[in-house]
Amino acid sequence: MSGSPAAALTTVEKRVLYVAIVASFMAFLDGSVVNLALPAISRELGGGLVVQQWVVDAYLLTLGALILVAGSLSDQFGRVRVLQWGLAGFTVTSVLCGLAWNGESLIVARGLQGIAGALLVPSSLALIVTVFSGPAQSAAIGKWSAWTSGAIVAAPVLGGISVDVFTWRVIFFLNIIPAAAVWPALRRLRALDRGRAPGARIDAAGTALAVIGLGGVVYAFIERGTRGWGSPQVWLPLVLGLAALGAFLLHEHRTPAPMMPLRLFAIRNFGWGNAATLVIYGALNLGFFVLGLYLQQVAGLGATAAGLALLPSTLLLLLLSARVGTLSGRYGPRWFMTAGPLLCAAGFLMMLGIDLPLDYFGQVLPGLVVFGVGLAVTVAPLTAAILGAVDPEESGIGSAVNNAVARIAGLVTIAFAGLITGPVITTAGLHGTAAVTAGLFIAGAAASAVGIRNPPPAPDPDGTGPGGTSPGGTDPGGRAA
Repeated sequence: MSGSPAAALTTVEKRVLYVAIVASFMAFLDGSVVNLALPAISRELGGGLVVQQWVVDAYLLTLGALILVAGSLSDQFGRVRVLQWGLAGFTVTSVLCGLAWNGESLIVARGLQGIAGALLVPSSLALIVTVFSGPAQSAAIGKWSAWTSGAIVAAPVLGGISVDVFTWRVIFFLNIIPAAAVWPALRRLRALDRGRAPGARIDAAGTALAVIGLGGVVYAFIERGTRGWGSPQVWLPLVLGLAALGAFLLHEHRTPAPMMPLRLFAIRNFGWGNAATLVIYGALNLGFFVLGLYLQQVAGLGATAAGLALLPSTLLLLLLSARVGTLSGRYGPRWFMTAGPLLCAAGFLMMLGIDLPLDYFGQVLPGLVVFGVGLAVTVAPLTAAILGAVDPEESGIGSAVNNAVARIAGLVTIAFAGLITGPVITTAGLHGTAAVTAGLFIAGAAASAVGIRNPPPAPDPDGTGPGGTSPGGTDPGGRAA
């Protein structure tokens, strides 16, 4: 296993990185690839903003709720085996999405796609944590973070081209290509699986409570736009959802085999890192969901032009994340995780100057460049800090919890979008969204500055170098001393 980022990767390491990036990229891509296709989907299938929100949130709902179970499955049955299940299911459900005949069938297919997607992410990242070590692990996580986070921002380009040149349905059929490409490499990694853990159990009750809780809350906030808070079809699901979430936390505290071990949040970097993840990824999903719709529905850009307009952030993320991951492994993640979200916030505050007629190079591009640098500074250190805080044996569930938090954050903020923008996207609604997005990024920076602690320098090979406990009172994993 590589210990230095400069060391040549072995064949197994290259294969693991390739599989992990492609599998996770597919799952993340389909969370936001439809954003710029939403107007076209609405024109063909109907339903307005509510259907547009559900096409995104049905996927994020099942992905966010079931990714926790997938983390346990990964640790119990083997990362590669679970990846194979997820990849096969994701391919089939993608085809179902592409064949949808109305809004309801597409929403159902997207929910099923999210179930399969939940199997891909924690197993992918757990493979990296298992195979790589030391600074090479930070560099590998940096590359993984660049591609997977870049999927959120780059997805509009693929979605836009598909809509303008072909049809929105092509977005889903394209998933067959990477699935087929990665399958042979995945099969060659089966030797890395160690078999089922003794006494393995699946937290079925926790799964049901998580789905009911998240589904009830999200349904209430989306339907509020058309029915109002006074409707029993809004407040009743909200109350039921909140009650289920409370029962979920109580159940997870008491059950001997939780799908989300609450004890992990007592580990300083894990707990604070997930708090930062919640607001940072909530901001990322909210900001680009509304901005993508604005560029088409208000500014009048075509789907491809809108996708290309958002591309600079992705390019910066891909160019800088691996390098930032290496620097974070050397100097610690704390100040990267503080400075990065502040730059992201500054980028969205710069978008408060957007108005009609749209001046892309004067009003949009500068903010996207600042945002892209900030996102590149944030994502790899954030992931490395959280996974570095848990034991390698629990990397699957640790990755699952963090990715569930990120997906749930996007799920909730997109459900809230209508409260900020109103039923129709306007310039004033975009400005309000940009301000809220910036505020969330600032909250993420504050959580990182206050809560994250850098691990101490690793001991020298002869054992005489620096080591021990850091001044912040944490051990190398960020655990409370």
